[in-house]
Amino acid sequence: MRKLIVIAVLLGCYPMLLVSALWPAPLLFGVIAALSYAAEYAASRVAGRLPELLGKVHLGVTLRFTARQVMALLLVARTAGPDSPWFVALAAGMFGVHGVRAVHTGLALRLRQMLGSMPVSTRNLDVSALRIPKMPPRWLRDARSLRFLYLDTLPVLGAAAGAVMAASGLVVAASGAVVAAIGAGLALALGAAGALALIPYVRRALPLTDKARVIEVVSEQVKAYRPEVILYFSGVTSAAYQARMWLPPLERIDRRAIVVLRERGMAAHLEPSTLPMVCIPSSADLMSFRALSSAKLCLYVANVGRNVHMLRIPTLRSAFLNHGDSDKEASFNPFSRVYDEVWVAGPAGRDRYRRAKVGVRDENIHEVGRPQLEGISTQGPGLPYRTVLYAPTWEGWSDDLFHTSLITMGPRLVRALLDHDPPLRVIYKPHPLTGHRDRRALRAHRRIVAMIEAIELAKSKARHPSSAAGGTPQIRHLVVTGSEPHLYDCFNQCDLLISDISSVVADFLASEKPYAVTNVAGLPEHAFHERYPSAEAGVLLGEDLAGLAEFLDGEDTLARARIKLRSYLFGPEYPDALTRFNAAIERVLSGS
Repeated sequence: MRKLIVIAVLLGCYPMLLVSALWPAPLLFGVIAALSYAAEYAASRVAGRLPELLGKVHLGVTLRFTARQVMALLLVARTAGPDSPWFVALAAGMFGVHGVRAVHTGLALRLRQMLGSMPVSTRNLDVSALRIPKMPPRWLRDARSLRFLYLDTLPVLGAAAGAVMAASGLVVAASGAVVAAIGAGLALALGAAGALALIPYVRRALPLTDKARVIEVVSEQVKAYRPEVILYFSGVTSAAYQARMWLPPLERIDRRAIVVLRERGMAAHLEPSTLPMVCIPSSADLMSFRALSSAKLCLYVANVGRNVHMLRIPTLRSAFLNHGDSDKEASFNPFSRVYDEVWVAGPAGRDRYRRAKVGVRDENIHEVGRPQLEGISTQGPGLPYRTVLYAPTWEGWSDDLFHTSLITMGPRLVRALLDHDPPLRVIYKPHPLTGHRDRRALRAHRRIVAMIEAIELAKSKARHPSSAAGGTPQIRHLVVTGSEPHLYDCFNQCDLLISDISSVVADFLASEKPYAVTNVAGLPEHAFHERYPSAEAGVLLGEDLAGLAEFLDGEDTLARARIKLRSYLFGPEYPDALTRFNAAIERVLSGS
């Protein structure tokens, strides 16, 4: 509703500006113009995609600002007269502002093109020889030049101010346009200064268009590092978590690892890491990038089409790590047989491929543990109340891969948790790809977020202070939609987990805490456990939320089952997972 109100105010200002300019009513014009600027600013921040939709029906931001300027000219024409030389100066100044904005946009686009089209970009490698220039401030490099549009506040509000002074008798009517013309001149000067400020950045970035030189410098640095292991990743930015989870283990292995990315800007979505990273968007550049020839092993974390470009390099042995170890179909995808090896966490992963019979040979499967899980605590947060983490998966690429509980029971489940007596703390962390395919999942997600935000808002308005004298602290629910806090940090902050069939369930077993799994498909319990072994040590929740009361309030009788299942999923506790992961890498590199 707030979005629609902002857009309604924004669009409603323009007919009122026209009426007040033709009337003329300078003071009213100035008030409405100021309101229109405020509405424009608010729309860009709170109205979501609605301003973008206005552009699609030819009511874009440039047209809206131009219309406001035309109405300011009408006001000056009605008050000072169109024959005034200052009226002509005002019109020329406004036209000039759009001219310098066009120049600035061209320079900003050129700068972005030069920096964004580098054949190879890097992180944690010394490429100082390229002399990559520092980026100008964000507002200055914005190719949309929106801030330049706001320069027209000087002539537009100046026109209103001049007309008001003329109407008040402070100046003659013809002189009222002087204020507007001076404002236009200042706007033009400021716009020209902004455009000129970009020229040095463009000149310094010009050498980066030399493709051969850029590849040569980066190649020299990669060769000097002599990588032995490659972590390869391609995908959308929302899937960056798939590579992110493997960075800490690779930092700790005994061999030199490098990360190879394919999408520009992907490195910015990965957590801080000491690992060198190279981004090579072009498949031709990747396959001819000889600097990686020292590496003998390439690790893949997702089955994507662009994997084929690296798989074609005959000197690299390929191993599929996956980005999670779960009972979902992605953990026994038939595409996995294109890799030389498939690395799974424990015996459960091997058995999945055996049961699926997708062509992956048993001797090519190696159990390497889940080294990411070492920081997961077996203790709860120790708060006076219990914390429940609800971490549903996403809707999958097709209905055959549909495991999310969001659509069928998510909002009802969260409402039951929020209404539970005694009170529980709820942490809600949806999958990063939630709503990627099915809008119903996105709507359910938004309902849950609104539910939690409403409770937190009500508590803040009530202003019930936390008791510092031994009372129960106020419960604060949490919605986690970004990469922070990390999923495993959420594990450590909770006492109970409710999730869907996914690697979240498997990883949570490292904590040995109670968990519940949603039965979205409505399978009989024995059939569900047979199909999804990772759920065997958890409580099963039906669509009618049957089992929830037992899970929250009943006795924990599955502690031993969780410890046993943990060994089945992740392998033996000794040697630890990092040692086994490191040993698998050594085996490949040593050729044994």
